[in-house]
Amino acid sequence: MRTDPSGTRLPLRRSLVFRLLAASLLIAVCAITATAWLAVRTTTVAIRQQQGQVLADDTTVYRTLMTYAATHPGWQDVGETVRDLAARTRRRITLTAQDRERRPLADSAPRAGSLPRQAFAVIDPLWVDPALEPSSGTDRIAPQAVGPYRLSDADRSRLAGAAAKTAACVTRFGWEHRSSVTPAGRPRIEITGPSEQLAQKLREEGGRSTLGTSTGTYCAVADLDVPTAGERTALAALNTLVTACLERVHLPPVEVGLDFLPPVRDGDADAATRNCVDTSRREQLAPSVAPAALLYVSAESDSPVPGFDLSPANTGRIIAVTALVLLITVGVTVVIGLRLVRPLRALTRAARRPTRPDLRVPVTTRDEIGLLTTAFNELSEHRARTEEQRKVMVSDIAHELRTPLSTIRSTLEAAQDGLIPSDERLNASLLEETLLLQHVIDDLQDLAAADAGTLRLHPEPLDTEDLLHQVAAGHRAHAEAAGIVLVVQAEGAAELFADPLRLRQAVGNLVSNALRHTTAGDRITLRARVGEQGLLIEVADTGAGIDPADLPHVFDRFWRAEKSRSRQTGGSGLGLSIVRKLVEAHGGSVSAAGNPGGGAVFTLRLPV
Repeated sequence: MRTDPSGTRLPLRRSLVFRLLAASLLIAVCAITATAWLAVRTTTVAIRQQQGQVLADDTTVYRTLMTYAATHPGWQDVGETVRDLAARTRRRITLTAQDRERRPLADSAPRAGSLPRQAFAVIDPLWVDPALEPSSGTDRIAPQAVGPYRLSDADRSRLAGAAAKTAACVTRFGWEHRSSVTPAGRPRIEITGPSEQLAQKLREEGGRSTLGTSTGTYCAVADLDVPTAGERTALAALNTLVTACLERVHLPPVEVGLDFLPPVRDGDADAATRNCVDTSRREQLAPSVAPAALLYVSAESDSPVPGFDLSPANTGRIIAVTALVLLITVGVTVVIGLRLVRPLRALTRAARRPTRPDLRVPVTTRDEIGLLTTAFNELSEHRARTEEQRKVMVSDIAHELRTPLSTIRSTLEAAQDGLIPSDERLNASLLEETLLLQHVIDDLQDLAAADAGTLRLHPEPLDTEDLLHQVAAGHRAHAEAAGIVLVVQAEGAAELFADPLRLRQAVGNLVSNALRHTTAGDRITLRARVGEQGLLIEVADTGAGIDPADLPHVFDRFWRAEKSRSRQTGGSGLGLSIVRKLVEAHGGSVSAAGNPGGGAVFTLRLPV
């Protein structure tokens, strides 16, 4: 448990420094543990890697890629297969074209460095390495390379059904058999011998074994070897190639079946015939298999695997490094944590002193905490200004309400004492003061609604020129009585979508303000025109004007240029503030301009 400067007891586990320290320690321990595990794991794999396992993996890679080459006409999509093999064998696998440039076809680790000088093997489904793939046979053609002999789906389905019937027939006769499917998709059934019961019966009958042959004939085993239409077409093309080859060596033609075995001939003719069959098969299968490629299989890294010796010296080094890392982590975390906490504590102390709105916190950093401190200081300044404005407003409101209330009270007391007769003149005076009081209250209510965002507008299409004439008509009697000329000018005024009552109130307040600051012979002009910033409504007068020092304050509440606050030189001080709020509610703005003795211009900017 610890105590901060404000006196509040803060649990240690909730301290920012403690949490930063705990997080850093956890990260450091995890990092060290992961590094140690990785080192041990890598070393263990390197020690367990044996030559036999490497050879088995290399053979698997060779056979897998040989199968791919035998079943694909090119190497375009071999990349995924190479990456999968590399992931399983943890070896770098590279395929290159069999040319002088050794153009790369696929590489599981293209950034691992140069390739070995000698290729591990040649991937050619037409010339299989018997040492790596003993099932290739004497012709050295991959069994998976079937090319045009691959059965269609319809032929596969038909032959599969026939094979199932044949297998059931052979089983019914009591003979054992073995079922298989060739790479081309043709099912095969091979009778391996009689069952134990049938063998005993044959021994009792004198060892006759012709039943197996008759069973195969009766169950139509040989019918499964009848070529399909597609196979007959492929065999015809093959026999054409074989015949052409035999003619070149001056030998008579032969007929080759699905087993691709030519009839036996005497002497050199037999070897030449077999060579022609193999050559013709390679020529026929070449378009269906991938071209020959060089296979490189190497370790994922050319650097030697380092040894790992957990001797007492190495163990001590590991412990020392671990302790050093932990010590540095703790030290850095404490220093950083204290630097982070110090300004936060200063902010906390300042925030807990609401009676000191002028209190400021020094900005000592440029990070997020520095930004927070700056924002706090700005908030304190705004709070101080708001408090000062509140005090002034309360004073102004009290002053504005006190005057009419005092007048009403003194008049009523005088009438009650018989000093003033209760006649129509007294009632008119009381009514005037009551209306003034009501006017101040209504203005305050409008400002409060605008500040709260509850000021409701009822916009509708509005002609600007008609609006100005209506305002002028409402103030013309007062202007003529004071000898002031009131003029309306509409220069291409546009139609607005605004609240007509609120907008007339805003323009009327400006005209009333101008009437209070002009004398007989002056001129007030209401002007509307369309500018770059929208529709401009100007109320200009040739009266006393505005001092430049007073321009920033003309829209403040309860502000008057006349410090005496006489009713004869100004109103309540809320009219221009209401103008600004009403215009802003319509999405516009208002400004004032003028010089002492040269008149004043108030401009409303409204969106068209």
